[in-house]
Amino acid sequence: MEWMLLPLKRYAEFSGRSRRKEYWMFFLFSIILGLIASAIDTLLLGFSFENNGPVNSILSLALLVPSLAVSVRRLHDTGRSGWWLLLIFLVLIGWIMLLIFFVSDSDSHSNAYGSNPKMEQDIGDIFS
Repeated sequence: MEWMLLPLKRYAEFSGRSRRKEYWMFFLFSIILGLIASAIDTLLLGFSFENNGPVNSILSLALLVPSLAVSVRRLHDTGRSGWWLLLIFLVLIGWIMLLIFFVSDSDSHSNAYGSNPKMEQDIGDIFS
């Protein structure tokens, strides 16, 4: 659960690096929350499942900045600039390229965006 909430704690922090685990757990957390919000809109407020109701819309707006921030930090972790996120506007090719970037392993050493968070976590596990 900690990995799912970490991007919310780092709400608008676009600098630094984020591990794959942090990115994908937040992605899963967002999907689960979206399904719950859609269910609330459908069952309690009478909106159809295809249309966004108010709960789902508010959730989407609330998660927009942390989603962008964790995506930029994930790109930083692979040694790429956050500007690569603009590939999202290239409908199919851009999405495939971003998916490849997001599933790629971290740079094993420090890069221009900071030290490897995977190594910091492993060292922290040893001393705790």
